[in-house]
Amino acid sequence: MVSEDRPADTLASVFRFATELVAWMATPWALSSYSPPLAVLAAVVLIALPTLFATPGDKRKVIVAVPGYVTILLVVLHVVAAVAAAWAAWHAVVAAVVSVLAVVTVVLELPRWRWLVKR
Repeated sequence: MVSEDRPADTLASVFRFATELVAWMATPWALSSYSPPLAVLAAVVLIALPTLFATPGDKRKVIVAVPGYVTILLVVLHVVAAVAAAWAAWHAVVAAVVSVLAVVTVVLELPRWRWLVKR
C-alpha cells in the first residue's frame, strides 16, 4: 500500500515513466551495434531492477524491500542511461529533447526523493 504521507507525484510519475521508456529503448539501441547480447541484457536489467526492488510505502506491491536511497539510485540510473544512450544512438535534436525530459524528471522527483531519504 502506498503511504499516506508520501507526496502526491502524478506529474512526476508520468515524467519518470517516460524517462524509463526512453532508457529501455535507447540503451539497447545504443549497445546493439557493439553487442546484441549486451543490448538485451541492458534492457532486461533496466526493466527488472525497478520491478523487483522498491521502498515500502512508495509502491503498492513490493517484491524486495530496499531503503529509499536505492529507489533514488534506480531512478538516477534510468535518467543517466536515457541521456547517455540517446546521445550515443540518436540525432542530436532528439537527444537534446531527452536531456530536457531528464532535467524535468529530476526536478519533479525532488519532493519524492526527500521523502524517500527519510524512509
